[in-house]
Amino acid sequence: MPVLNVNIDHIATIRQARRTDEPDPVWAAVECELAGANGITVHLRQDRRHISDRDVRLLKETVACKFNLEMSIAQPIVNIALDTRPDQVTLVPENRAELTTEGGLDCVKYARRIKEVTKRMHKAGILVSAFITPDPDQIIASAQVGCDAIELHTGMYANAKNESAASKRVAQLMIARDIALEHSLIVHAGHGLTYRNIGPVAAIEGLCEFNIGHSIVSRSTLVGMRKAAMQMIELIDKFSKK
Repeated sequence: MPVLNVNIDHIATIRQARRTDEPDPVWAAVECELAGANGITVHLRQDRRHISDRDVRLLKETVACKFNLEMSIAQPIVNIALDTRPDQVTLVPENRAELTTEGGLDCVKYARRIKEVTKRMHKAGILVSAFITPDPDQIIASAQVGCDAIELHTGMYANAKNESAASKRVAQLMIARDIALEHSLIVHAGHGLTYRNIGPVAAIEGLCEFNIGHSIVSRSTLVGMRKAAMQMIELIDKFSKK
């Protein structure tokens, strides 16, 4: 049955809006764990626009479930990951001008660098996932560079204009899942998933983990973090059993 990792980046975004010390992502992580989340995800960006080095350090010390660090393959960030040793790193592309992560990591183009980073992470006992588009070449390249898992970019599904377009994107994700499993990769999914659109993706067999952030943090401003995370977990459980 698939599980939920909550991305708490935007708790830090709210904090940074006033450059103060609250809300603290560490508090949010505790609430997510109490809701039953399987993991906590944060993205330590090079510009530190939300999550800080301090957050990563304290979350590593306090998160009792899986701690997943999203990161670029830039050397300074790689060094921080090796020092911190999260349970898992998810390698992502990073454009300083973007509002959120755009597209997937190009594992074909950057194969040599990703393979080098992956080897170093494995030596430190850290699992490696790559955030990629559901493209066969990217999936195969992820396996070839040594990744343990991939996270399928669900943005194209989330942005589909109608039900027919969304169904085509679901079919694409299912094909990608099959290719990934054939290459012994664990399959995660995330990006743009909400309470309204999680159903068809949660129903895809073989997806074992969802990384969802913005939608949960948005709802938490009205109902609280624990309840918001719990409601998403309930939806994932509901649709994955169908």
